[in-house]
Amino acid sequence: MGRIAGVTAAETRERLLDAAAEVFAERGYDGTRVADIAAAAGVSNGALYAHFGSKAELLVTALRAHGPRLLADLFAADPDRSITDLLLVIGRRLPRRRDARGFLIVEALVAARRDEDVARPMRDYVGERSDWLAELVRIAQNDGELDPTLSPDALAHFCLLLAMGSALVPAGLHGVDDAEWSTLLTRVVAGLAPADDTTAQSGAP
Repeated sequence: MGRIAGVTAAETRERLLDAAAEVFAERGYDGTRVADIAAAAGVSNGALYAHFGSKAELLVTALRAHGPRLLADLFAADPDRSITDLLLVIGRRLPRRRDARGFLIVEALVAARRDEDVARPMRDYVGERSDWLAELVRIAQNDGELDPTLSPDALAHFCLLLAMGSALVPAGLHGVDDAEWSTLLTRVVAGLAPADDTTAQSGAP
């Protein structure tokens, strides 16, 4: 039960997550039925429920699998790169988000406001991302990149608001000049540097 002939359980699960990401992004959470996802994956409803207990679980699991992971990927590819540089690279890309799957976060956030079954796993998901970002902030503070008096949790929350807000206000609704956006981000990150570094950058004695 739950497998496609000749396909492993893990492959079937991955196929279901791919289908869920596509269908949720296209139709929204409320407009999607479990049967729609099962049909898109080429499995029965029973096979889907062998892997996922509910539509809410499937939404958040699809978000974990297919949501934005660019920062984590960049950090893994170049762990010696400065945290502030990584934040700038990601920040510059936010206004240009194009991947429909990246908007799964919008569907999950909207659904969480109305459905406690979605809200519970979403609190865990957002909390995990916030904790991960806060730990990066602490690393940057220990390395002297960021002001050690700043709250890692507050800065992580700020980054989450920027990232999630970029999904809520995509370029198709409102655009911004790339150079102007980059200049603003550079100024913001410079303002997060330790006080001595900021003074040095300003040229003050």
